[in-house]
Amino acid sequence: MKQVVQNYKSGELAVLDVPVPGCKPGGVLVRTAYSLISTGTELMKVSEAGMSMLGKARSRPDQVAKVVQSVATNGVPATYRKVMGKLDSYTPLGYSLCGVVEQVGAGIDDVKVGDLVACAGNEHALHAELNWVPKNLYAPVPDGLAPRRAAFGTVGSIALQGVRQGEPQLGEVALVIGLGLIGQLVVQLLAAAGVRVVGADPDPARCELAERLGAEACGDPGSASVEAAVAELTGGHGVDQVYLAAGGGSNQPVELAARLCRDRGRVVDIGKCRLDLPWNAYYEKELDVRFSRSYGPGRYDPEYELEGRDYPIGYVRWTERRNLACFLDLMARGGVDVEPLVSHVAAFDDAVETYRSLKDGELKAVAVLFRYPERAEEAPEAPVVAVPAVNVKRTTARAAGTPVRVAFIGAGNYATSMLLPHLAGREGVELSTVVTTTALSAANAQRKFGFARATTDLDAVLGDGSVDAVFVVTRHSSHADLTRKALLAGKSVFVEKPLALTEDELAGVLAAVEESGNDRLQVGFNRRFAPLLQEAKQRFGARTGPANLRYLVNAGRLEHGSWYLRQGSEGSRFAGEGGHFIDTASWLLDADPVSVYAVATPGNEDLQVVLRYPDGSTATISYVTTGASGFPKETLDLVADGKVLRLDDFVRASVYFEKSTAGRKRWVSSRLPKARDKGQNAELAAFFRAVRTGGPMPVPLESLVATTAATLAVPAGLAGGAPVTLAGHR
Repeated sequence: MKQVVQNYKSGELAVLDVPVPGCKPGGVLVRTAYSLISTGTELMKVSEAGMSMLGKARSRPDQVAKVVQSVATNGVPATYRKVMGKLDSYTPLGYSLCGVVEQVGAGIDDVKVGDLVACAGNEHALHAELNWVPKNLYAPVPDGLAPRRAAFGTVGSIALQGVRQGEPQLGEVALVIGLGLIGQLVVQLLAAAGVRVVGADPDPARCELAERLGAEACGDPGSASVEAAVAELTGGHGVDQVYLAAGGGSNQPVELAARLCRDRGRVVDIGKCRLDLPWNAYYEKELDVRFSRSYGPGRYDPEYELEGRDYPIGYVRWTERRNLACFLDLMARGGVDVEPLVSHVAAFDDAVETYRSLKDGELKAVAVLFRYPERAEEAPEAPVVAVPAVNVKRTTARAAGTPVRVAFIGAGNYATSMLLPHLAGREGVELSTVVTTTALSAANAQRKFGFARATTDLDAVLGDGSVDAVFVVTRHSSHADLTRKALLAGKSVFVEKPLALTEDELAGVLAAVEESGNDRLQVGFNRRFAPLLQEAKQRFGARTGPANLRYLVNAGRLEHGSWYLRQGSEGSRFAGEGGHFIDTASWLLDADPVSVYAVATPGNEDLQVVLRYPDGSTATISYVTTGASGFPKETLDLVADGKVLRLDDFVRASVYFEKSTAGRKRWVSSRLPKARDKGQNAELAAFFRAVRTGGPMPVPLESLVATTAATLAVPAGLAGGAPVTLAGHR
């Protein structure tokens, strides 16, 4: 299928061939009929992409701050790869469309194949021929409403939510500043609600259009005409509400709002304009400043948008989805007319030229629609089915010089910043196929790292006999199932941590190993392969007595909306990454744990996990989220036999000896922060060496299982308040 994309680094716009997205449970696959260009939001993004790197930084200081923090935590090389990987990637455009349901995912019963729906969301309602849309981001189109009008559903919801925030009442007077697409819709909604409207915009054509659509009077915000109209309609008291629907860097809109608003009036920010509030003016009138958050309640809440968890109507009357349905109904009943706003309808194949014309000013428009070609008759796609269990004859050796052919399932941030840069161009490795559920991420990975194919068809990859090794780099909840399927298909498997989120999932993986005879499995526990830590362990030498190990993990807080926070579906944060630290401790102590004791600080995710080992050694992992962000992420101390090993965030390692130890007192090795190496490259080298030669996998399967079992025992320990014995897991 085709999709409009932009490279944020170069500014390049393209209509790209990408795989069809998969139809996941909880949503529908929609074939687009019309999609709407937001001439405000999207053109701002297009313009930013054309800036220099300095210009991009100035326009997004919030992102610059994140980069600085990442440098302190991960070092310069890793941060550079991460940032440049994001910049030099194709990103999607679009967030408002109308189309026909082509496939219905599990759990969806309110629409069927062939239904017309309006869709919202800058990750789901894209300028693309096909989109997967979760339940709370689509709404059925009422009978009689044309698809090109229904494509306005999302921007209409934005305008509607802004009006709701203003709480207009019959007979009031409102001022709308900025008469672009959103402003024109706000004018119509206010007029439909019995509010008299004055508009302000420097473009005379937009002023004239707003007056045709219901505004009492409109004019240039710098002229006296707007102020005169407000005075006449309000008897000199000022407007009851002001809606800021303008963009740009000028502070004129907020100053005009203060001047023309009545005492204790309401100012609602809908657009993205400068908000340097003149304190005296707003204080003296005690103005009520409000913000309108996009389409309405539910926006930026992943449980609502992605998992389909609705808010009870008795508590939240107007959610994103209800706003979308309401606006569609208003259009169907003639309360709002979007047809006069349509300045241009372009063929989808002409998308790049259309954006260029808008950016250069050749095409002056309030709203532009993309029209998609009607679907040609074709055979229906085969439904996704589970890969059947097969008996695989294990290959113990490979022909000399034959490359290892690799498929990646998932191409998210970790895969593209920490794994694939080590594989692209690696001798003896051939990147065969990348599989994702999101079409554009597969296309980006194919372009940047040289995969031969990009697809959303997992079954075809697992059934491809030419693929030797499969990397599972998806979200945590899918790891065990995908690993099981790949093992049954006879592939060598590299799965990012965690291997499993439940005991049943772990048992399923082991059942697949037993059934297939295929134990070629590696979990992404990379710390034990870090060169600095390996050298420190070698310097520390063998132990004769039990050891005490302390591992402080300064994990930090997660950003709002991170999928790590979805404990119901993705497990706890420690379940996701705790295996890293347990594996490192077990490797340093040369044993697997026999019991786990865990306690948590009330009210947050700070954990103390104590592991006991067969020889009496203990390892205490302090996993904290409330520490200072500037402190190193990982520090480790190992004490035994008069020796101390110290690791400081993979930048510096030291080993201290008693004076009697061969005359040595201390060994120190350090790296520049920019050279921080947590072992990914060495781990990958060991994995491919094992796959190529048929030799043992880098980490014994028994150790992978023990580490996973210990990680799974943590919540049981928290619930029971007593140590959990791991004998049952072994």
